[in-house]
Amino acid sequence: MSDPVRTFSSVGANEPPEWNLGDLYAGMDAPEFLADLHAMDADCKAFAADYRGKIAEISAGIESSAALFEAIKRYEAIDDRIGRIMSYAGLVHAENVADPARGKFYGDAQEKVSSATTELLFFALELNCVDDSELNRAMASAPLAHYRPWLEDIRLEKPHQLEDRVEQLFHEKSVTGFGAWNRLFDETMAALRFKVGDQELSLEPVLNMMQDPAEDIRHQASDAIAATLKDNLRTFAFITNTLAKDKEISDRWRGFSDVADSRHLSNRVERDVVDALVAAVQEAYPRLSHRYYKLKAKWFGRETLNHWDRNAPLPNVPTRTYAWEDARNIVLGAYGDFSPRMADIAREFFDRRWIDAPVRPGKAPGAFAHPTTPSAHPYVLLNYQGKPRDVMTLAHELGHGVHQVLAAHNGALMAPTPLTLAETASVFGEMLTFRALLAASAPEQRRAMLASKVEDMLNTVVRQIAFYSFERKVHEARREGELTADRICELWMSVQGESLGPAIKLGQGYETFWAYIPHFIHSPFYVYAYAFGDCLVNSLYGVYQNASAGFAEKYFAMLSAGGTKHHSELLAPFGLDARDPGFWRIGLSMIEGMIAELETLPSG
Repeated sequence: MSDPVRTFSSVGANEPPEWNLGDLYAGMDAPEFLADLHAMDADCKAFAADYRGKIAEISAGIESSAALFEAIKRYEAIDDRIGRIMSYAGLVHAENVADPARGKFYGDAQEKVSSATTELLFFALELNCVDDSELNRAMASAPLAHYRPWLEDIRLEKPHQLEDRVEQLFHEKSVTGFGAWNRLFDETMAALRFKVGDQELSLEPVLNMMQDPAEDIRHQASDAIAATLKDNLRTFAFITNTLAKDKEISDRWRGFSDVADSRHLSNRVERDVVDALVAAVQEAYPRLSHRYYKLKAKWFGRETLNHWDRNAPLPNVPTRTYAWEDARNIVLGAYGDFSPRMADIAREFFDRRWIDAPVRPGKAPGAFAHPTTPSAHPYVLLNYQGKPRDVMTLAHELGHGVHQVLAAHNGALMAPTPLTLAETASVFGEMLTFRALLAASAPEQRRAMLASKVEDMLNTVVRQIAFYSFERKVHEARREGELTADRICELWMSVQGESLGPAIKLGQGYETFWAYIPHFIHSPFYVYAYAFGDCLVNSLYGVYQNASAGFAEKYFAMLSAGGTKHHSELLAPFGLDARDPGFWRIGLSMIEGMIAELETLPSG
């Protein structure tokens, strides 16, 4: 089997780095990887032998706090090892999702982890059968008080918990169920080629062409995406139908009434909070996206823009390309101006090769920051091509990385942050970088910079809420029966037209663009977390701009909390409350203010 870990020679500062996964394992055949697989299996069986059927008895004992603490500590150690195994397998696969050897390696790891961890399913189930008064008594004192946030999260799942053997069946079938369909989507998408002129390209560079200064290239890229997706639409529609039905079955068995309730629970956010966000954004469509795209069409000397012009660079403004070293210095400088501590953490990602930045055939598209596990460190994947948005993406993903480093001390069970708060550091880091770039820009560049930021914010807020609305329509309609590809396309066009407004002409082919978006497949209803995070950070940044000394300390305390606190607790020190409708208006007003400023600037 091929070894994915590269031998690194000295790399120039301007050359985007490739990560070194050797901090996890030396290679796919590494003895340490095989040893951890065996140890994981043995540990799971030993844990079950020691604790299955005994949690109620342990909880009722005089020494219940210490006994339950030891049990959870063992459980957490197993979870940490599993995180290391699956993080490595997933990152190896992301390096080249078209490589069958890597696909097999990832799939085999998933199967072995799924098989071993069936032995652990009883633990959370039995904990939720413990009497509330007994568990509260045990959690009230050390050492179990340490795990109180995790136990309280577990208790939230109690109303939706099923009988042990049903939970085991759901768990084991996940490998051949949604896990298999997710893998099929990834491998199908990675194998697709999009013909632009005489080139056959993967998705990522073609999406990048949609931001090219030349309209004919943007048009060709759009047509190429539409043509290839149309040829494969039957497959993507089948995957979508299957996963929506799979989710409906799970939701019905677990007693979730709304299609998005399971996501709200995992995000530890109330449905009414999300509904308030969605309503606020939809109400603001005319003042945000409709208003901005009308202005942008005017800059292009038109009444309307074609959909392939939505993210086009402004006319008569040179498009700057940033070398990797420049991007690194810009982001670290912006982070350092806010806090030297923040820059020091981010610098480790560059110095210790925790970033994989070049575009390569077969590499997973897009960008992400993977937390791996607290006993290791995060990794960042980019497809860096030097555009201003790529610099913003670097700042965004490094924000995630900083957040993950700061939260790691909470341990494998409590370091993960709910998705609604997981975007906090990433969007804040992006805003810091944007402000630094804007301050250093010449007057003629200011309009382009502001326009680019507004477009990013519209993509993060308006577009993601439209995505959420689309997903709701798909999952609700799927409850009535299977959807044709044409019907899914109709649902897509209905929300896109409403959100983008009359200044964007949605031409033929755009109806297929839902098919390439991975969040719909991997994490249903994930997308509203982006809008939640962006509006939250806009409000938070407003506090920062007017803050007295001490903001950075409160900010780091918020990030360091990981998953140990509810969003209301984390926002309270800043005087913010997500239940207050005015909270969302603060975030949206920042976007509106930037659009108003753009309307006052000369068009060049």
